[in-house]
Amino acid sequence: MTHPPGFADLAAPALPTGFVHPRSRRGRGATENLPGRFERETRTPDLCEGLPEEEPLAPLRTQVHAYRGREILTRVDSPDLPFDRSLNPYRGCEHGCVYCYARPTHAFLGLSPGLDFETEIFAKQDAAERLAETFRRPGYRPAPIAIGTITDPYQPAERDLNLMRPILQLLLETRHPAMIVTKSASVLRDLDLLEQMARLDLVDVGISVTTLDHKLARAMEPRASTPQRRLAAMAALSAAGVRTTIMAAPVVMGLNDHELEGILKAAAGAGARSAHHQPLRLPGETRAVFDAWLDEKLPERAARVKRAVAEVEERGFGERFKGKGAAAQLLAQRFALAVRRHRLGARPALRTDLFRRPLRRGDQISFFDRL
Repeated sequence: MTHPPGFADLAAPALPTGFVHPRSRRGRGATENLPGRFERETRTPDLCEGLPEEEPLAPLRTQVHAYRGREILTRVDSPDLPFDRSLNPYRGCEHGCVYCYARPTHAFLGLSPGLDFETEIFAKQDAAERLAETFRRPGYRPAPIAIGTITDPYQPAERDLNLMRPILQLLLETRHPAMIVTKSASVLRDLDLLEQMARLDLVDVGISVTTLDHKLARAMEPRASTPQRRLAAMAALSAAGVRTTIMAAPVVMGLNDHELEGILKAAAGAGARSAHHQPLRLPGETRAVFDAWLDEKLPERAARVKRAVAEVEERGFGERFKGKGAAAQLLAQRFALAVRRHRLGARPALRTDLFRRPLRRGDQISFFDRL
């Protein structure tokens, strides 16, 4: 198997294509390792049908690989999104959310959007250094960087690799604004830096909460922080003066849409100042991953949920995150009413006028630039 330039320490993934025994994938989201859209060959698995229940099976292990792309910032040109640049320190995400719209990106790497997406993680270990080089370019103009738009910057690998802290240190040093999205309470590790950025109106932290049901959350997002820990993290951030946004997303019609008001109420109680919601969309191979998960985990509800999702899912450019039809309109009305009830609003603007370019070793320091 060949891979694009930029990879290091990457061997062919050990997982076969197709079914993976439940005892091996315990604690993972996807139920199989479906082939990516560009694969010409598939690997036939041993279905392990004859294994007795007591037969031990090795659990799937996460492999982290070094990765270096062409640019550290991704330029965004979409009317669906309120930002024009994003940064993702990782490709792939161990949280294993079965609905994750980023899953198809692993197909471009020659890997499966299924279990490979959760177990083959790529880390941009030089992210902070490369971001500093980007900031030094003469033509660079500051605008809020969205961090964690594709994969979670505080996923489990971050505990060991610590990529986010030097990024935040650079953002604080250069007075550069950022919007962060995460499902992890581990964001509190960097509370000291976030608090300093907040004093300068440079940061907003979005906490994503899909459901308040612990059991459902563990099934849908197996390695993310529990909903209660996420709300506790939001409360701690808010208490420290860090602006927080509740991301009620995705809303899965027929599964968790009835929780919308409860999620917003709980977040408002935890100090959230703004809110966002988004109906589920299933691009590329994500649909196959999600449908297989429904069939296995919720067989009695699977057909109804699939129909409800299809009725509201909008794929048109500029409308992808709003949904379509009467059900989506009703959901938007419910969201608007709950937002007013709890005095939540849209994400406020962050400051860009404080930006100062990072210095290289040997550069002359300007007293006035450093004030």
